[in-house]
Amino acid sequence: MSIWVWVVVAVVLVGLYLSWTAGRLDRLHARIDAAKAALDAQLLRRSSTTLELATSTLLDPAASIVLYQAAHGARTAAEEGREVAESDLSQALRAVFGTPAQVDELRALVGGEEIVADLTAAVRRVPMARRFHNDSVRAARAVRRHRLVRMLRLAGHAPFPMAFEMDDEPPSALAPA
Repeated sequence: MSIWVWVVVAVVLVGLYLSWTAGRLDRLHARIDAAKAALDAQLLRRSSTTLELATSTLLDPAASIVLYQAAHGARTAAEEGREVAESDLSQALRAVFGTPAQVDELRALVGGEEIVADLTAAVRRVPMARRFHNDSVRAARAVRRHRLVRMLRLAGHAPFPMAFEMDDEPPSALAPA
């Protein structure tokens, strides 16, 4: 009779472990969704601020066109091409704001200080949001790779989480000091 007690205890413990793992996986997927929404918001803020700057009369026409095309491309990119479009925007920002002198010239103009502050904040928040998203993806992938999780399909029909890989290096003139 005592062997049946141990079997029941073992089954209950395995059931509790599986339930805990499924709950953890569900929380990780919810965290990925929240991090993806935060990343989308920061990317949208960066492209909106860049569009605002490009359509103002503060920059020379060539820089305005470069920034406008890159920001518009980032805002209208399809999901499968979004990483490339956002990387293009990062490269355009680095091309236009490569030196502190260019930023200082923009700050000296009327309304320039405010737009530089907005752009600097937007550019600085993108890498943090992307890092948070990719850390969440990495944690969920680690749990989903466990043999029991795969065999018992504890992830259900949730798609395998994908990291968001892009060039998010800020322009040197807007980088943190």
